[in-house]
Amino acid sequence: MAQVVVVGGGFGGLASAARLAKLGHDVTLVERSARLGGAMTSVSQDGFTWDAGPTSTLLPAVIRDLFRKSGRPVEKEVELVALDLVREHRFEDRSVLRLPGGTRGAQLEAFEELGKGLGQVWVDYVESFNEDWEVLRRGYFEVPRDPASMPADAARQLAKRLDSRETLHKRLRRSFRDERLALVAGHPFVAEGHDLRNVPAWAGLRAYLEQRFDAWTVPGGMAGLTDALESRLSTRHVTVLKDTPVLDLVLREGRVVAVATAMGEIPADVVVVAVDPRRLPALASYVERTMPAIPPVITHLGLEGDLPEMPHEVVLHGDPLLILRTGGQAPEGGVAWTLQGRGRLAEDMLRALARHKIDVRDNVVTRVDLSPRDLVNAWGGSPMGVLWQGRSTVRHRLGPTTPIPRVYAAGAHATPGAGLPFVGLSASLVAQAVGPA
Repeated sequence: MAQVVVVGGGFGGLASAARLAKLGHDVTLVERSARLGGAMTSVSQDGFTWDAGPTSTLLPAVIRDLFRKSGRPVEKEVELVALDLVREHRFEDRSVLRLPGGTRGAQLEAFEELGKGLGQVWVDYVESFNEDWEVLRRGYFEVPRDPASMPADAARQLAKRLDSRETLHKRLRRSFRDERLALVAGHPFVAEGHDLRNVPAWAGLRAYLEQRFDAWTVPGGMAGLTDALESRLSTRHVTVLKDTPVLDLVLREGRVVAVATAMGEIPADVVVVAVDPRRLPALASYVERTMPAIPPVITHLGLEGDLPEMPHEVVLHGDPLLILRTGGQAPEGGVAWTLQGRGRLAEDMLRALARHKIDVRDNVVTRVDLSPRDLVNAWGGSPMGVLWQGRSTVRHRLGPTTPIPRVYAAGAHATPGAGLPFVGLSASLVAQAVGPA
């Protein structure tokens, strides 16, 4: 049994702690704030409640595996519901795409309604990621990357993807004549602050995951998943220290022996860093070639009155790019929306929203405005993870191991990257690397 200290109580830290405790280790989780969950929490004001960060997730199997490998199955703890309509895209020419998930046929039909022949173009593009997914799943996403232990052909196929110079920008230009399809495929990365000219082409497999596995949410808000994991840590006898900022790792002869906090040192045989590693001096030099992706501008809105019916998520293309999410909790007669903005925001976001013929300025009961700096300060880093700067980003990002023996990395800033499913996979990679007690 090892004394394991997990630094950070976001989804990556919670998942790592739960898995390692089930493997028989003595686990302590240390969180700088008074709440666990990081971006997977909620914001409340005047009776309205909004998801602080993501409102849905891809790859529900990652969450199911996490709960199964740490105790009772997820179905016993929290409800996961597939979204019938993943999102609605509204383009500058006023055309609209209502995008379902989970089936090829439904997406083909939706794009065909956007324009004759576009359905086949889209499903062919999505299908092009099938082999990418299988290669990356087997050698990168689901197991710690180790080309030396892989069959030679599998190692070559993995290197072909990870070392490729092809960018998502180039693939989209080659795949689509209709700019709207490129906007749909590229928008998740633009929304997270990336330049498509620096994103590797294989990362576009998100469209494949969405079509094949759908997008899923938790009724009442994604914070319900945090609550279930906090309960799981209690079941697994994980010691949780909140309001405890971590200052650095304590090293002796190049090996970790403790975690230094504002309250004193915590002895450790193993440390899992589930925060931005640049915040810890012992690791900062190893990630100096990386940069964090900056969060968007966010406005949470509490609304009342005569309001248009809106789907779970609406993407309003243009500059700025606006994303409207409508699934918050509100008092009777009200609704709770969240508006995210990315790009040239030279005016109030509600005015920008009104330019898209959604004018709710007279319906506002309460609002919470959060700048990127506000979000980074609240969360202790960016949940957007590491900024894509080309293919080298894969090599420069830490995880699951680090150059310091028995120090591991999980979370949005670690391999395989940001987003709930990939953060969940990072915790699985760490658990495999550490091994059972």
